[in-house]
Amino acid sequence: MTASNQDNADSTSVSVPDADAPAAGATAVLLERLAEKLGGRASVTAVYGEPVTVDVLTVIPVAKVGFGFGGGAGRMVEGAKAGDGGGGGGGVEARPLGYIEIRDGAATYKPIRDPWGDIVLPLAALLLGTALPKAVRALRRGR
Repeated sequence: MTASNQDNADSTSVSVPDADAPAAGATAVLLERLAEKLGGRASVTAVYGEPVTVDVLTVIPVAKVGFGFGGGAGRMVEGAKAGDGGGGGGGVEARPLGYIEIRDGAATYKPIRDPWGDIVLPLAALLLGTALPKAVRALRRGR
């Protein structure tokens, strides 16, 4: 994300508050502008991508999208010394979940399989199921 002094409706740039404003006020203004920009992006198109049509088949990608941001400000006053400070940050995560397939007027959701969830977790459960009873018996004998 870039910072600029002009808001551009086509990009995610956020204008930087006036440098003369106190840090707490500047951070609040910056976070408000950031929330407006990200909030505008958090829409249905962020999760459901643009449909792709080939012949009689239409595919719509589906993803899980998360936005987050935060910030803070500080001020220190000690006698003649005074300080201002502020900061902020944000992030976006997008993960594909599957796709919607539309063919002959019928829509079907098809998930994208996670190999860890399909292979590793059942295998770990199987190993635990066979090892746990043996461990319990060994502990009982040890008494």
